[in-house]
Amino acid sequence: MSEMESPASSRRWWALGLIAAAQFMVIMDTSIIGVALPKMQAELGFTPRNLSWVFNAYVVAFGGLLLLGGRLSDLLGARRIFAAGWTVLLAGSLVAGLATGVGAELAGRAIQGIGAALIAPAALTLLMMLFGANPRELTKAIALYGAAAPAGGTAGVFLGGVITEYLSWPWVFFLNVPIALVALVATPVLMPRSTVRRGSVDLLGALTVTAGLGVGVYAIVRAPETGWSAGSTLLTGGAAVVLLGVFVAVQAKRRQPLMRLGIFAAPNLAAANVAQLLLGAAWVPMWFFLNLYLQQVLGLSAFPSGSALLPMTTFIMLGMIVVAPKLIATVGPKKTLVGGMTILTVGLAGLSLIRADGSFWADVLPASLIAAAGMSLAFIPSLGIALSSARPEEGGLASGIVNTSYQIGSALGLAAMTAVAAANGADLLDDAAALTDGYSAAFIGAAVIAAVGAVLAAVTLRFPGTRPRTDAETTAVDASTRR
Repeated sequence: MSEMESPASSRRWWALGLIAAAQFMVIMDTSIIGVALPKMQAELGFTPRNLSWVFNAYVVAFGGLLLLGGRLSDLLGARRIFAAGWTVLLAGSLVAGLATGVGAELAGRAIQGIGAALIAPAALTLLMMLFGANPRELTKAIALYGAAAPAGGTAGVFLGGVITEYLSWPWVFFLNVPIALVALVATPVLMPRSTVRRGSVDLLGALTVTAGLGVGVYAIVRAPETGWSAGSTLLTGGAAVVLLGVFVAVQAKRRQPLMRLGIFAAPNLAAANVAQLLLGAAWVPMWFFLNLYLQQVLGLSAFPSGSALLPMTTFIMLGMIVVAPKLIATVGPKKTLVGGMTILTVGLAGLSLIRADGSFWADVLPASLIAAAGMSLAFIPSLGIALSSARPEEGGLASGIVNTSYQIGSALGLAAMTAVAAANGADLLDDAAALTDGYSAAFIGAAVIAAVGAVLAAVTLRFPGTRPRTDAETTAVDASTRR
């Protein structure tokens, strides 16, 4: 087997299963701690103000280090970085589960985020290595990979409720340990090897982009509490802009930058990443506030509210695996993406009609299924376009960029919609009508984001039209086919 050769065909789909499991775990780790937070607060001594950092420590480390993870995948080999990510995730899970204080818990969550930042871009690079040569198989593989994300998000809520109720909160972290061990055993058997390339790691670039994204996410998640015009918000936001500006300047001068700026000249890559950013900014707030509506307004406990999301998850997985690939093959990725964002807009607008005395069957289920259909149709083509637009040797970088786009979009969207919801009554926890008004406003805001995404995708994505082959081209194709 050559250095860049894929494993045997019979094992490629097993390898895809492991890649999908990685996506499942990375997303599940963002949601599984939600139900456990009250018990963690009581046992570890978190204050109400710093409790949110059990979530944010993971997101900041994850989003800030994705570009470095992608660069390391390109230089050191995706399989090696994939295995390293699982090792780091395992270590972070043990630290978080065994923590007896606030500092150790936040450190464990940050280490988990570092592991996820290595796993996610390496997983997408491995997917492209395994299936990139066959466009039809690549679409199916991306569909299965994409379906793992909503499954992981819902499973996190569901399993978090079960584990917290019947075991104890540390097991939401210990659950990762056996899965990581299986992944470490399976990786060298299933995953293709890649050539280690010469090159240096741009440490200054890694430092400035990680610090810039981390400080930016910090400013965003703190802004609803401190105020968007508060001095601390403006100071941290300005620092993030300066750090990211330094990063861009460094990349422009380095011979071997962390992120080659010219990559965005690749047709459609920037447009697809904008679509992923806006998709995350619309979808994650919807998922977050739908959870709150089910629990705080409709009165469902954690376990039933997690179960209430299963129809939406099932629908989105079927859409990604069955419907989206067929539509892409029939009408093309651009029309599928624009149509998906439009349908998502309709679903979010429908959720904005929720009532304080509503019900799951009337207020949630129909609109959530429409939104799920839109998400399933938009996610697959935008991800596929972003990955296929880059040069093969920059697959890790493209993977890191598209993952960063979605994660930063999620943080931006959630922070902004949290502010919108609070401004419209969501901070009045004892008033169901006010909560409903706040959540409705957040759904409207998310619908506007999705609509903007649909318009931008329609305007910015460019695909060359087909033309009749010349006689010379026809002869060349026929000769290639005979060979």
